[in-house]
Amino acid sequence: MIRLGLRLTLAAGREAVVRLAIIAGATALGVGLLLVTLAGVNAVNSQNARYAWLNTGAAPSSEGQSGDDPVYWHVKADEFQGKTIGRVDVAVTGPRSPTPPGMPKLPDAGQFYASPAMSKLLRSTPSAELAVRYPGKQIGVIGASALPAPNSLIIVVGHAPAELASQPDTSKVTSIATTSPSSCDNRCYDIGINASGIDLVLSVAAGALIFPVLIFIAVATRLSAARREQRFAAMRLVGATPRQISVLSAVESTVAAAIGVALGFGLFFALRPALAPIPFTGAPFYLNDLSLNLPDVLVVALGVPIAAAVTARLALRRVQISPLGVSRRVTPRSPRAYRLIPLLAGLAELWYFARNGRPPTTQGQIQAFMTGFLLTMLGLVIAGPWLTMVGARLLARRTRRPAALIASRRLADNPQAGFRAISGLIVALFVTSVATGVITSIVATTGTAGDRSPKALLVDEFDVLGSERMPQTPVDPALMTRLRAVNGVQGVTELYRSSSPVPQVLTAPAPVVRGNPPPNVQVTGPPPAGQQPPAILASCADLAKTPDLGRCAPGAQTAYVFPHFGRSLRGERTMAQSTWFAADTPVSHLAAMPPATIVVTTDGTAAATERARSLLEAAYPSALVPTTLAEIYDQQITLTKQYQQLADVVILTSLPIAGCSLAVSVVAGLAERKRPFSLLRLAGAPLGVLRRVVALESAVPLLLISAISIGVGFVATKLFLRSQLQQPLVAPGAGYYGIVVLGLAASLGLIASTLPVLRRITGPETARNE
Repeated sequence: MIRLGLRLTLAAGREAVVRLAIIAGATALGVGLLLVTLAGVNAVNSQNARYAWLNTGAAPSSEGQSGDDPVYWHVKADEFQGKTIGRVDVAVTGPRSPTPPGMPKLPDAGQFYASPAMSKLLRSTPSAELAVRYPGKQIGVIGASALPAPNSLIIVVGHAPAELASQPDTSKVTSIATTSPSSCDNRCYDIGINASGIDLVLSVAAGALIFPVLIFIAVATRLSAARREQRFAAMRLVGATPRQISVLSAVESTVAAAIGVALGFGLFFALRPALAPIPFTGAPFYLNDLSLNLPDVLVVALGVPIAAAVTARLALRRVQISPLGVSRRVTPRSPRAYRLIPLLAGLAELWYFARNGRPPTTQGQIQAFMTGFLLTMLGLVIAGPWLTMVGARLLARRTRRPAALIASRRLADNPQAGFRAISGLIVALFVTSVATGVITSIVATTGTAGDRSPKALLVDEFDVLGSERMPQTPVDPALMTRLRAVNGVQGVTELYRSSSPVPQVLTAPAPVVRGNPPPNVQVTGPPPAGQQPPAILASCADLAKTPDLGRCAPGAQTAYVFPHFGRSLRGERTMAQSTWFAADTPVSHLAAMPPATIVVTTDGTAAATERARSLLEAAYPSALVPTTLAEIYDQQITLTKQYQQLADVVILTSLPIAGCSLAVSVVAGLAERKRPFSLLRLAGAPLGVLRRVVALESAVPLLLISAISIGVGFVATKLFLRSQLQQPLVAPGAGYYGIVVLGLAASLGLIASTLPVLRRITGPETARNE
């Protein structure tokens, strides 16, 4: 029977070959996407593991490779033209100090190691803009085993022990950390990847991609289902046993699935070089990171063919009951309203967490939200036939046109068949609505770096540091002179830290939008005891030269400033729109105060910004890295950009797959009903009426369930945003509606493209030969 099954599968004519090719292609697409998802999870974990050594000094000192001689270790993030540089300052105390991966030894004072990308950047950049920050001579290149990504900018700078030991935040370590950032339990620096959060995103994305693919495979396996059932029933009539029919069916499905699995692995390896450079985590992967382990390979290579064989056996249950089961065709049982239960259950789960708060752990959030979204998607598929039936019955009551009556009656009698054709697109529209709704709402709340993120403003903040790291003496006038002498620097403004707190009668003034009438000075009652922040003062003459910092009240010489760099996002008023309270401190007293913030206004060029940044870093090595407002805002929306990229991938992948499902399903439906259509033509039905019947059978459930799917998607998105992010749902922009309209128009176009087939398959010879 196996040999007969192979012959029927591979040598049973053109129809069998086409069916085999389509099923294998659908399986290959699904397997390829599944392998990409599994490899993506492995790549995230591999990349994250190479961040471990950078957490030395934060993770327990007993882990990793240890040495007899301790090392002074200081980790810091640097900035250059919007790129983050990982800087590690070290000071060895002896020849047996621990050594991190990628280097034969730690550099001594006056030496440094740099990653390949960092070495290239140092060579291509003027010394005054970058190299001056890292005194010494490069003695080697950091190997790939220590680099999270091929483009990682990392530098390890050697110092004398006495020099580094006196700097704040320096640790004395005896071993190199080996714990991945996602396993540190808050004992790591803020570097690396939150692998649990990435798992949440990948899990939801995998579900969003796999659902349309599974539907595509299911639709493809039903090609010529009626003809196959008749063939197997005929075999039963001539003596074949149910077991033999099961073997034939399993061979046919398993061969197609096995070919699809092989093609899927080939597709994965062909796409891997193009996928590795995609910075999903914010950095590209090494090619070897996108790898598969043995369990991944076994689950896919064995699981998919087995699942195909099981599916085929279930699909032939009517033939298994009786060899006459195919001939005794009756109207299928109408779907019942209980099909709505999974859909309502998925929304109820999301509503529960929206009302009571998200689970406290990331793993709990993965289980809660992934279950809710997948149950909602599954609920749409399960409820689709019932919704199709309801819509068809409403159409039948309100129409008198022959084509509409035929289409609506057939949909009402067999809504499963009508919905099956458009089920993939319905899921794709749900995914599109959720992805777009989440991203649009996040962007609307966090904002983007636009005209409110000037590149020309370089900020070096000290008032956000701990007391041991804040400067205690006034700024060296020579530093201010060197800053003002940099080509492209247009002004330097200093905010001063007073030893006295803000007067209790003052609070931060409400910012005023430019163009509104000037505000009155606002005076309120004293703030709660113990909450008066240290006063930050500014010269009104300096503020006038830096309009992005706000302005003084008319007639004031000095002012109390309440800076909020990094929080001037969309929907909030910026510092530039603020009028500050007048202070009674004379201008002459400001020069004796230590700095709270130094703001450098440049012409926006990279050269001016980086030269000024290098001077500030050299003057205050223990402070935070001077950063432009544009860089602050870009850092805040980096994760949003990554989610947007993932959403685009999901949308651009799921819609074409759904379109393929629709085209295959419509063609398969026409092929299986060519005899009834031929009889209608012989009875006098015009070809145009039959074409309208076919179009309406697909268009009615398509448009009806699409509207429901989009609505359910936005409801689920609103519940998710309320629970996970405590944010409202913001209506998407025109791009989303363009995608929806384009997707529906393309689907209707696919339906229309199949209509010419009716003329060829509904001739008199079809009715005579069937």
